[in-house]
Parts: sequence; structure tokens; C-alpha cells
Amino acid sequence: MSEVTTPEVRPQRPYFSSGPCAKPPVWSPDKLATESLGRSHRAKIGKTRLAYCIDLMREMLQLPDTHRIGIVPGSDTGAFEMAMWTMLGARPVTALAWESFGEGWVTDAAKQLRLDPTIIRADYGQLPDLTQVDWSNDVLFTWNGTTSGVRVPNGDWIADDRAGLSFADATSAVFAYDLPWDKIDVATFSWQKVLGGEGGHGVLILGPRAVERLETHTPAWPLPKVFRLMSKGALAEGVFKGETINTPSMLAVEDAIFALEWAKSLGGLDGLKARSDANAAALDKIVEERDWLSHLAADPASRSKTSVCLSVAGADADFIKTFAGLLEKEGAAYDIAGYRDAPPGLRIWCGATVDTADIEALGPWLDWAYVSLKS
Repeated sequence: MSEVTTPEVRPQRPYFSSGPCAKPPVWSPDKLATESLGRSHRAKIGKTRLAYCIDLMREMLQLPDTHRIGIVPGSDTGAFEMAMWTMLGARPVTALAWESFGEGWVTDAAKQLRLDPTIIRADYGQLPDLTQVDWSNDVLFTWNGTTSGVRVPNGDWIADDRAGLSFADATSAVFAYDLPWDKIDVATFSWQKVLGGEGGHGVLILGPRAVERLETHTPAWPLPKVFRLMSKGALAEGVFKGETINTPSMLAVEDAIFALEWAKSLGGLDGLKARSDANAAALDKIVEERDWLSHLAADPASRSKTSVCLSVAGADADFIKTFAGLLEKEGAAYDIAGYRDAPPGLRIWCGATVDTADIEALGPWLDWAYVSLKS
């Protein structure tokens, strides 16, 4: 690569951000239903659309009837915080961290809730030794580390006879992998990841053991209104039927419904997984063909298929910033610089809303940017 040759073909949709992510390929604003806009979310139409969104998520996730699903404030962060603040404190806590969001849960458990958690860490690109986990504890972890590109390979490490609860921040994992719902007591995610939906709202999934915890445990700290899942000593069941705690954006709800209906047209979860798998495979091929590019997550078994983090030989933060800026200026790739707390590198979203042809078209542009800077 001694000459700088501008590629002839650009990705048709150069949206490779890891959140908010690319919209579904058939999306346009004029296709969204708008009858619920300007209406109360407590009106029949609002409740109906919220309940329909929940039903679609249940169907697309193949979620068993044992698990409740609710729309809550504050994106994935709000949903996970809600789970921590309402359910922790009954047992010792173990927090796993191998990227920035896992570190966030460590901070909250240690410094905000002051629970003195057991902390099991690994460097970016690595997965900690999951056999160290004591399942008499409540366990906090990210299923798919969005900022490191490292995921747990499966749920085999989660004990069937666990006494503690499993809390999975699953925001870059749902709709991309088969999740073992019998192993997950609490899961959270945001529409802005694999569905390509809008931010601002989180989704909270509770298994029966999590519901039991809510009904039998009273936290030692005060709870803000937007975190309260109990009402008059009983679970606020309405939250899991579309009666949101605070006012939702019905435009965001309609946007999520559009994405879920698109997912259904693909064959549901299997269709979404197939698209993500094809995208990840296309990016793997690009990496394999370039000696200056490598995966931050060295082990394929724990490598994300959605938020894929790459290392660029000899690159520092300034190099990556300029690299990503060149591609953005050319309209070839948007928002592919790695997360600010991660080692300098690239981060390319391969979730289902990205087209494989656009991943394939990205390869020559990565070459162009690299040679342009090295020249």
C-alpha cells in the first residue's frame, strides 16, 4: 500500500456508530405511525401502543412467560440503576468489569450504595476468570461489553442452583444472541443498540427470582420515584403492561415498534442474528487480510459480534481521531473511533441494522485512511 487511491465505492449507509446505531435499512420518518402522538400515554391509544411494543419485544426475544418486561426511564443505564437500587443489599455483591460500563456498575455498588462488592476485573480485550464467581452473591456483569468488544461466550458459567441473582446488562447482546433466560434474573437494554431505535428509554426484564426479591426485600436507602417498582407492598404490575412510571416519548415508542415489526419481517430473532453474524464475518475477513489491523478481543469465543473493537498498529489517540475524521469527511464511515476510555482503536457496529455490503465496502476505505495518514 504505497499509493493513496480513493476507493470508488462508498458504503450506501455509512452508519457504524455503536449507539445510537444505524436505523433499520427500510426506515424513514414518514413510515412511523403517528396516531399516538399528542395524546396522553394514559389514554387507550397510548396504553395499547406501549403494550404492543412490549408484546413485540417478548416475541422477538423469545422471552418465556416467566419473565416480565417493562419500559422504564433513562435508557439501559436507567434500567440497570433501577435494578441495582431496588434489589441489591439483601446479599453480598460481586461486580465484574472488563470495560467502562462494567466499571460504572462497580462504582455505583461501591461508592453510591456502599455495598463493599467483590470486584473481578480484566483488561480491555480480555474476559475475567468466570469460575471465580461466587453464586451465593448477587452478580453484576455486562453480557456484551460495548466499549471493549468482549462478551461472555454463553450462560454455562451461571449456576443453576445460584442463591444470588444474576444482573445482566445486555444492551448490545439482546436481538443478536440466543440468551439463556433461565440463567438471567435481571436483564436490561436500550432500543438504540441492535434495533437501531431512539435513546432515552430503557427496557427492564425480570425473572421470577427477581420479582421475589422485590417483594421480600426493602432497600436500606431511599428510592427516587422513577426507580420505584413496588406499590402498596406489591409489585407494580402495570409497569410491565405499558403503564410507564413517567411520561414516555410516544415517538420513540413508535420508532421502536417500527424496528420490531421490521425484525419480525426478517423471521424474528433468527433473522436478526443471521444479519449480525454475516456483518461480523465480513469484518473478520477485512481484519484477517490486513497486518496493521487486529481485534482487541483476541479470543473469538468471547469476541462481540455487534460492537467490534479493533486495534490499529502503532496508533495513538490522535491518529485514531484523525483517521475517523478523514472517513467522516468523505462520507465513508461515521463514528468509528473507539470509546474514549478504551485503548486507542476503532469500533465498528455490526448489529442487524447494518447491511453486510456496507461492511464489505468499508475495507478499502480503511486502507485509504491508513495509507493517507502513514504517507
